Amino acid sequence: MLKDPVNEDNILFLLIKNRDQEAFTSVYQKYHAYLYALALKYLKDTTMAEEAVQHIFVKLWDTSKNIDVTINLKNYLYTMIKNHIINQFRKNRSSISLNYANAQLEITEEDDVEEKLEERERHRMLYKGIDMLSPQKREICKLKLEGKLSNEEIAQQMHLSIHTVKSHYQESVKILRHYFEKTER
Repeated sequence: MLKDPVNEDNILFLLIKNRDQEAFTSVYQKYHAYLYALALKYLKDTTMAEEAVQHIFVKLWDTSKNIDVTINLKNYLYTMIKNHIINQFRKNRSSISLNYANAQLEITEEDDVEEKLEERERHRMLYKGIDMLSPQKREICKLKLEGKLSNEEIAQQMHLSIHTVKSHYQESVKILRHYFEKTER
């Protein structure tokens, strides 16, 4: 794990955009309890809270390749659950005041601007780290992130075995983790 969860989240989101199921599973495991607690706090119903969380993760998977997260992933998921809960309040005409819910769940514009800048910097740092990899590892990472290719497709395109692609990719992730750890100090 990276010491900075935001950097790790940025990498995970880029992988999810490229349909990486392992990255999606990691994000699900990392944020399920957090999102469930938020949903339960406001919806006051375990079934509705679980359905809200499931809806958010399905939506994340279905729309990820068409969006760019401009704030960190945790805040993006927070915003998604917030909007879903507000829609549930509207739909069910909950006895909880919608204004109160909005006040509790609001993310300020000022925070968004700062987070957008941080996200751009993280993206720049990711590619700076990737550029430091060996040519083969760099190409595998870029095909995975930008080319939206599976390990099998990368192996075919680069005339390598799938095992070699997986091995190089895993080594690249370790190198990038080390790189991010060094840049945090």
